Amino acid sequence: MRMYDIIEKKRDGLALTDEEINFFIDGYTDGTIPDYQASALSMAIYFNGMTEQERATLTMRMVESGDTIDLSPIEGIKVDKHSTGGVGDTTTLVLAPLVAAVGVPVAKMSGRGLGHTGGTIDKLEAVPGFHVEIENDEFIRLVNENKISVIGQSGNLTPADKKLYGLRDVTATVNSIPLIASSIMSKKIAAGADAIVLDVKTGAGAFMKSEEESIELAKAMVSIGNNVGRQTMAVISDMGQPLGRAIGNALEVEEAIQTLRGQGPEDLTELSLTIGSQMVVVGGQAETLAEAREKLEAVIENGQALETFKTFLSSQGGDASVVDNVDGLPQAEYQIELPAKTSGYVSEIIADEIGQAASLLGAGRQTKESEIDLAVGLVLNKKVGDYVEEGESLLTIHSNTEDVESIKDKLYHNMTISTDKVEAPTLIKTTVSE
Repeated sequence: MRMYDIIEKKRDGLALTDEEINFFIDGYTDGTIPDYQASALSMAIYFNGMTEQERATLTMRMVESGDTIDLSPIEGIKVDKHSTGGVGDTTTLVLAPLVAAVGVPVAKMSGRGLGHTGGTIDKLEAVPGFHVEIENDEFIRLVNENKISVIGQSGNLTPADKKLYGLRDVTATVNSIPLIASSIMSKKIAAGADAIVLDVKTGAGAFMKSEEESIELAKAMVSIGNNVGRQTMAVISDMGQPLGRAIGNALEVEEAIQTLRGQGPEDLTELSLTIGSQMVVVGGQAETLAEAREKLEAVIENGQALETFKTFLSSQGGDASVVDNVDGLPQAEYQIELPAKTSGYVSEIIADEIGQAASLLGAGRQTKESEIDLAVGLVLNKKVGDYVEEGESLLTIHSNTEDVESIKDKLYHNMTISTDKVEAPTLIKTTVSE
């Protein structure tokens, strides 16, 4: 078998066999296939796409290229959740204890933030003492006992994906639906999930800017998951403006606590209940989404969700008292208001630019080595569709420096006020289950 023939075949729009895909992934991973041939094939895939069978084969070969996590000692159906990233996306902090409280085991590996997107691990480390580096046996024990544990990504998972992604990043082939879908799903499958629920973002703060592209990506990932024996569902949700009101690590922990109390922002609460309902159904704890939602609302109302969060934090060394007293979380030295320059309706809050503003305060990383400030960030006092009076605060800047004029300029530039009444955007665009 020759790589030349595989490139030629895909260049001409033909489907590759399982053997051809396996030959490519194995050869590229071990270095026998050079970058220039992998680049050529990636570009051919970019232009000609892949069939469902090709995507499934590519995904599973990338899974098999490295370690896989064995979660079989954990009782029940292990459900993983993945978001394609966004600003103020605090859903994992809410969802993990929420669905665990109704009996769905959450054994989750999460990552750190980079750029304007926040990382779940960074947010959790805003809780004093919390640690994510625990041994596998302890990880499994905690999930069996408490139904929940979240740890940092470790081991040699999907080395083929890491290598191929690095190549795609410099050859203008990142934005390929088959390659994105197989990249995401290979990591989820290698992490040991039995079922997967995806939150695919769409809008200014998302990787996929249009709803059509987001739906196409969701369908590709759901198809891969179902084809390889993992029950998979997806939600398409709006990321035109930040989710919730808090952007920043400790600030988002506080918002997650409020949401688990039933006092969180309407959009974060709704998205958490929507995704959570899917997790409960695929996790076998409810037969319908309506029944699942009732169970989730019940554990919020009776306090079980919040108690599960406390147990989760303390079991991994965290100071669970912050749940009852958020002053125990890192606090920024200054809180500076951003007053509206005119009266009217907030018509636009450009999510990725607002996220970058928070990152410039120190809430995010510009490189993987950057140190982040867990205390700083932004809290939106107004969202799209809200009316604001001139001089009223649009948002609060939490900063450890008083010199935030450049941040204010950036925020003003990316928040628009209109004299015409504006409707709030639809949060849940659609769901994909096949």
